[in-house]
Amino acid sequence: QALEEAQKAIQQLFGKIKDIKDKAEKSEQMVKEITRDIKQLDHAKRHLTTSITTLNHLHMLAGGVDSLEAMTRRRQYGEVANLLQGVVNVLEHFNKYMGIPQIRQLSERVKAAQNELGQQILADFEEAFPSQGTKRPGGPSNVLRDACLVANVLDPRIKQEIIKKFIKQHLSEYLVLFQENQDVAWLDKIDRRYAWIKRQLVDYEEKYGRMFPQEWYMTERIAVEFCHVTRAELAKIMRTRAKEIEVKLLLFAIQRTTNFEGLLAKRFSGCTLADGTVKKPEVPPPSTNPFLEDETGTETDEIVIEKSDMDKPKKPKVPDNPFHGIVSKCFEPHLYVYIESQDKNLGELIDRFVADFKAQGPPKPNVDEGGAVLPSCADLFVYYKKCMVQCSQLSTGEPMIALTTIFQKYLREYAWKILSGNLPKTTSSSGGLTITSLLKEKEGSEVAKFTLEELCLICSILSTAEYCLATTQQLEEKLKEKVDASLVERINLTGEMDTFSIVISNSIQLLVQDLDAACDPALTAMSKMQWQNVEHVGDQSPYVTSVILHIKQNVPIIRDNLASTRKYFTQFCIKFA
Repeated sequence: QALEEAQKAIQQLFGKIKDIKDKAEKSEQMVKEITRDIKQLDHAKRHLTTSITTLNHLHMLAGGVDSLEAMTRRRQYGEVANLLQGVVNVLEHFNKYMGIPQIRQLSERVKAAQNELGQQILADFEEAFPSQGTKRPGGPSNVLRDACLVANVLDPRIKQEIIKKFIKQHLSEYLVLFQENQDVAWLDKIDRRYAWIKRQLVDYEEKYGRMFPQEWYMTERIAVEFCHVTRAELAKIMRTRAKEIEVKLLLFAIQRTTNFEGLLAKRFSGCTLADGTVKKPEVPPPSTNPFLEDETGTETDEIVIEKSDMDKPKKPKVPDNPFHGIVSKCFEPHLYVYIESQDKNLGELIDRFVADFKAQGPPKPNVDEGGAVLPSCADLFVYYKKCMVQCSQLSTGEPMIALTTIFQKYLREYAWKILSGNLPKTTSSSGGLTITSLLKEKEGSEVAKFTLEELCLICSILSTAEYCLATTQQLEEKLKEKVDASLVERINLTGEMDTFSIVISNSIQLLVQDLDAACDPALTAMSKMQWQNVEHVGDQSPYVTSVILHIKQNVPIIRDNLASTRKYFTQFCIKFA
């Protein structure tokens, strides 16, 4: 009975659910009937709004085209600039309606008006700034200023044509004044070229600065075109008069030119040179390498080497001046004159070092301050640094490789002529001194010892070779930073560093041989000792006293003179032991 009641309750529940479902379907149908009319009204409203908007645009377009044609004839460029942009924007709305004849006709009228405007503006500029003759009429007019605003809206070629013609006309006087056959065209009067353009840019700013829109960068464009023209003109005249180019003249011209390029970099962003995007230069971290001290230094700069410098980080390349090489590139084919001059100068410098060493003699012993580094090596590297900085400002290409080859040549010459060439000569055979060979000599023979001055000289040459080795390593690093990335692999001063290492090794060997030779007579006496004749035991044998005496005489002198290069004093001790 309970089960039957439950079944009846379920049936009743199903019946109620079905009723609710039926009512819901009826309600939905009713809503659809109600909203059908509302949807129709919505569609009608949207179409009506679109039609009204399009008709308004059509009215604006038709009126705008008529006004545009009328204003163009009256040269009302100020109004045209704003109106033309509006007409072009409105015309974009009708791109999908170009199949309609009336719309297509309006579009063609706009294009015709644009073409007419372009030709008319070019004609106005030609009239105001005639390309024939160098005489310019008075200052700019408001008409031309407004015409530039119109040109911004027109085909970019119109703007480019205006810029090109104006700059060409502006620089026409320059080409006449500095013709190849003129006296002022040669390198010794290169300053006058840069003075001329500075005056012209000031003149332009005063007369025409407000005529052209700022975003045209006209001042920079004039300067850049001047640079291109100057580079071509200088290259041409230098090819013609190549035999007249001397080093001083070439360096003078390059210095003045790079100064001018630096001035341009301070004044302009360089956005007209390439794609118009200019990155702000990153500020490099402070320098820690002694070869990276202020590169504007003079010949009196000194390069100070510290042993910890090898572990310090390298300075990254300073971002390039966007105008670097824009004119000075023309001097690169003639830099062989500079390289040959440096070859000659360095040859004379080495000869002077040799002569000075002979005239002044070896450095005086100075046991208080340690072995002195020969002053000539600091002079050599200061000169190297000056040459490297100068050459890198001229070119970072093949001339830097040529200069590196010259550097290598004279590093080797310095090592052999100044360092190895002045090491005191030993009286031993080329095989070197050994205990065995000395014991074979006749009893009582004395091997010539080095004097105090000669010992100090050997220590001084050793210290100098170490200085040269460390500085050559830094020179190589600096050259690699200066040169183009594609040429880095061609810079290798390992051979020269090995040469200085050989000088160091030879110096240590000489010191060891000298001490060997000093101790030898005592050791010979020991080997000849008649032990069977010794009756009483003494405190210390005479030969031991003699050896100790020689070591006490030599080693402190060597130690004090190698105070600045402790590791090589240690090497000397180990080799002697």
